Amino acid sequence: MAVEKTNASSSLVEVIDRILDKGIVIDAWARVSLVGIELLAIEARVVVASVETYLKYAEAIGLTANAATPTA
Repeated sequence: MAVEKTNASSSLVEVIDRILDKGIVIDAWARVSLVGIELLAIEARVVVASVETYLKYAEAIGLTANAATPTA
């Protein structure tokens, strides 16, 4: 992947377009425990991408096969 130099005056539309084209994943995990007893555990994964970008990468890692199968 080539590194591109852009002007510092990028508009908000250009930034949003790049985020939707490439995608961003924020993965967070937190645990609160007291005296060795876990009180709270939070796991979060936030994906910001266009539907086309998400489906392309989800298929590459095998997530779309699970999403297409209905649960009983």
